[in-house]
Amino acid sequence: MEVASRLFAAGGIVMWPLLGFSILALALILERVVFWVQVNTQQPKIVQETLALYERSPRSAIILLKQNSHLPLARIFLSALELDDPNPEEFRLALETAAQAELPLIKRFNTVFETIISLSPLLGLLGTVLGLITSLSNLRLGDLGGSQSVAVTAGISEALISTAAGLVVAMTTLLFANVFRGLYQRQIALIQEYGGQLELLYRHLYEKGGLHAAQRGE
Repeated sequence: MEVASRLFAAGGIVMWPLLGFSILALALILERVVFWVQVNTQQPKIVQETLALYERSPRSAIILLKQNSHLPLARIFLSALELDDPNPEEFRLALETAAQAELPLIKRFNTVFETIISLSPLLGLLGTVLGLITSLSNLRLGDLGGSQSVAVTAGISEALISTAAGLVVAMTTLLFANVFRGLYQRQIALIQEYGGQLELLYRHLYEKGGLHAAQRGE
């Protein structure tokens, strides 16, 4: 703990915003991890049950979706299924509109992650430059081989701490941001796939003329 405190102090004033960035990144990463674990573990099962149930009992499918409305696909499906007797084209438009509305929620905090990734190394570099300025300002030309040169060398080493800290924050955030980006792209593909399956089921019931009877549970 004492070593960490000494290194933090040696990094200079920029260590404080870097500490703030690291805390913010950690909090947002934890939120996204919980979100994606929930989506990837619960959503596939719910969607499959909904698609299997819808053709037999649309009302039961809607109830199941409402019970799981914390999931993105459940909200997308509900936005179309709760329409009052739409034709297939209106049903498709409702699915597409709801999917577009979900995108900002699925890729939430991406801009914050990108900001932290961009600014952290720059802050670290700024801290190093400030540390070098301070160290070199104490060096006298006539004492290049004396004790002051040793102190300046030590000061330069300490000044590099802020750069290392900025790189650690940026690289850690970048790693998780790339993972979340991959999960986001996969989720988009699943939304299109499952949305298409639901649209086909709806169109089949609509054209067969059995949609109203199914909704009444007959």
